[in-house]
Amino acid sequence: MRAGRLLARISTAPALLIVAWLAVSLPLLLAGVFRPGPALVLFVPAAALVLWLGLRERRPPHDENDGNDGDGDGDGGEAGERAGPLGAVSWWSAGGVLAVGLGFLVFQVVMCAEQVIVRRDPASYVQFATWLIDHGSLPIPQWRAAFGGDDAALRYGSPAFYQVGQDLVPQFMAGLPLVLAFGGWLGGTHGLLAMAPLLGACAVVAFGGLVARLVGPRWAPAGALLLALTTPMVWVSRSTYSELPALVLLLGGLALLHDARKEEERRAAGGGRRRGLPPETGKAFLGGLALGLIVLVRIDGLRDVLPVVVFAGLLVAGRRHRTGLPLAAGLAVGAGAGLAEGFLLSRPYLDYLSASLDPLLAISAALVAATAAMTIVLRWEVTGSRLRRLGAAVSQGRTPAALAVLTALLFTAFAARPLVQTVRREPANTDDELNVHFIEQVQRIGGLAVDGTRQYSELSLHWVAWYIGVPGLLMAALGAALLARRLARGRAPEWTLPFAMIAWTTVLVLWRPGITPDHPWASRRLIAVVVPGLLLLAVWGTAWTTRRIRRSGYGPRIAGRFAAGAALLLLVPIVVSSGGILASRTDQGEVAAVRRLCGQLGPGRSAVVVERATADRFLQVIRSMCGVPAARTVTGATQADVRRVIGKVYEAGRRPVIVGAEAGQVAPYGRPVHAVSLRTRQDERTLVEPPDGTWSLSVDVWTTEPPPPPDE
Repeated sequence: MRAGRLLARISTAPALLIVAWLAVSLPLLLAGVFRPGPALVLFVPAAALVLWLGLRERRPPHDENDGNDGDGDGDGGEAGERAGPLGAVSWWSAGGVLAVGLGFLVFQVVMCAEQVIVRRDPASYVQFATWLIDHGSLPIPQWRAAFGGDDAALRYGSPAFYQVGQDLVPQFMAGLPLVLAFGGWLGGTHGLLAMAPLLGACAVVAFGGLVARLVGPRWAPAGALLLALTTPMVWVSRSTYSELPALVLLLGGLALLHDARKEEERRAAGGGRRRGLPPETGKAFLGGLALGLIVLVRIDGLRDVLPVVVFAGLLVAGRRHRTGLPLAAGLAVGAGAGLAEGFLLSRPYLDYLSASLDPLLAISAALVAATAAMTIVLRWEVTGSRLRRLGAAVSQGRTPAALAVLTALLFTAFAARPLVQTVRREPANTDDELNVHFIEQVQRIGGLAVDGTRQYSELSLHWVAWYIGVPGLLMAALGAALLARRLARGRAPEWTLPFAMIAWTTVLVLWRPGITPDHPWASRRLIAVVVPGLLLLAVWGTAWTTRRIRRSGYGPRIAGRFAAGAALLLLVPIVVSSGGILASRTDQGEVAAVRRLCGQLGPGRSAVVVERATADRFLQVIRSMCGVPAARTVTGATQADVRRVIGKVYEAGRRPVIVGAEAGQVAPYGRPVHAVSLRTRQDERTLVEPPDGTWSLSVDVWTTEPPPPPDE
């Protein structure tokens, strides 16, 4: 296999495999039969079909050698190489990307966190996935009969697991838990956790492939390395965050659409005709499906893929039916699947997000309608010809230069935002109030003025500078301004969709990150599009500058030295920023601690948690990982209430276990046992400076098994 084809395939195969797995697993979950037998049996042919459609090519004539590497500078390669959409690619380019991905995978597996005790989202996803692995259906039963039936002193919900009637409904979308279940079936809890480094490595390789397509293969290893060493990429790839599969789908989907465009160009040139379904049609459909399925992983992915709707409409308006219609169909199927899962299985979560989700759904519907109208207007000869002439006139005027200036001003405005704005948000619900108290605690620890309503969103571009460095940010601004001008002039069509998605999402995220602003936690909002998007622009800007130097008469040697120096200038701030996180392990020993707790509980028990923080952390852990019915006492519950529950558990034929955070909380009911004594490290939480270390974390759980009440 030639280097170009290898790089093209390894950078899209992960997204294609995720598409195949979600296409099989979601219907099984909706039917309540998500089990390893049916899932794996169906996945094999689905994966084979998807890989065949996504990786096949229209073969050029035997004497054709398409040596375009995306920036006009071929890497050489062997004469006559049939290198697919990347043109001629040297082995060091393909091997470099693969080496970065494999090195990243090995290092991250060694450093992988064990977030299974619920404190934030990763452990919530782990418990969601663990339930699916063992039961294969939703919702989660409360098992009230194990506590002798209903009791006013008991509740069953916990953070990320809503109590709805007689059921428990997980908070998040099912896309990530479905992917994690694959690892859990193969390797248990540790196999499930190892899916995070694997997905991160796939994202790094996919990013290298996209750099090869849009900038040039010789820049692909550098691009992959830059992303791999950023703090957000290192951090999210050690725990189970939804941004990981979403990023693989985004990068893979864009790469597939680029490849579909290349196939179209090859067909238009009259080369490599093929019977049956054209390769570009399959790639366009799967590219749209991959982008649409981001919604199944992250509901806010619906915002990110809105530019794809317009892009598909423009393709159809341009009578590029072999790609436009399949792209629209794939996007509709993927996003529709995500929305269906959300409203059928995660409805309380969507209700919680209704203040932001309902306007987004309305905007999406309006955009679909507007795109349909735009397509009709452009297809109608009377109006379409006039609009095309208008567009040609605009592209030849001052508008392109004005867009470049506007892009630069936008970066400047975000950089200066802290000078003119302080973003605050008054709490509107219980969760907001908890966030206020949390921010106040972090402010006290950091020696900052205490104001829990502060959101620190005005610092959003500064966050980006922390993680990709000031040189990277400046080069990204240069690349964005130059590409805006090129696109306005009708050039660089391969950048149309990537640039639109990067620009659209980056502006919205920087304006309103919509996340608790402690770091590295808040960096997850940047890794989904902003950080990889701006790095892609920075690498393109560096490549453009290198070409300008070479074409200015300085020669290839000077240009090569500049490229190496510029790449180093981009890399060093990233390494300096991520060094503290890179070398720090967090959340170690949690799996062993939970297993000890499960062994302490044993079969036939019913766990009653009498302390709030312990209930928040362990209620679903006990239910999912220990297989033991678990409930929590309500605020204000008395010892008499707990003793009543103890009696009802014995009457139900089970043995109660009282659980708390301190020995004194369980001692009134029996002899305390120190079931969990975990001493480990957790993520640092900073608000106005980049994170560079960890904090200590102590978790204690005490249990007791009370004796049966005396007979009356």
